[in-house]
Amino acid sequence: MIIAVDGPTASGKGTIAKALARHFGLPHLDTGLLYRAVGVMAVRLGGDPDNPDEALAGCAFDDALLGDDHLRSEMAGGLASRASRHPAVRAALLERQRAFAAQPGGAVLDGRDIGTVIAPDAAAKLFVTASVGARAARRYHEMLSRGEQVTLEEIAADLAARDARDAGRAVAPLKPADDALLLDTSDLTIGQAVQRAIELVNSRTEGGAAARP
Repeated sequence: MIIAVDGPTASGKGTIAKALARHFGLPHLDTGLLYRAVGVMAVRLGGDPDNPDEALAGCAFDDALLGDDHLRSEMAGGLASRASRHPAVRAALLERQRAFAAQPGGAVLDGRDIGTVIAPDAAAKLFVTASVGARAARRYHEMLSRGEQVTLEEIAADLAARDARDAGRAVAPLKPADDALLLDTSDLTIGQAVQRAIELVNSRTEGGAAARP
């Protein structure tokens, strides 16, 4: 069983995808980390993620980079949004993601084009969203807890810019798959959002894989 979880930054899709993976006993891949690694590696190589060739060079990152906490930073997220709009970068990472999805038993993948491009035949597709205000507040508190000095206004502006880039790119734009189920987490707690996500997946799979007790 493949579960596709798509949505914009700070919508809660990553937390929900991890919870679904635990509940249904499936492996999980945060595909956004791949693009963050590309953006960070491009910069470390002296390149510009806005340049297609220099962003593509970032695809040669070592797998060890995926464990680097720096990839969770706001800066890495911005670099990922810039690098991911290039068709050559997306093509370079396509098979890697599809191979993960195709493993025996299935998997849970979260990102921005899982249900539309990576796993269009997924048994269940969720599109997780939330208002910019709710997402900015979540990211603001998260960054403050890490000691980062930011303002709520800066974060909201950055999220809006990322949304525009991700939705406006020519290849694999951020959008719900035609058969995706919408989950708006603006006014939900983490527990409520996860429970609703499980219910939505079950509605498409009639229980899917055996859930862990």
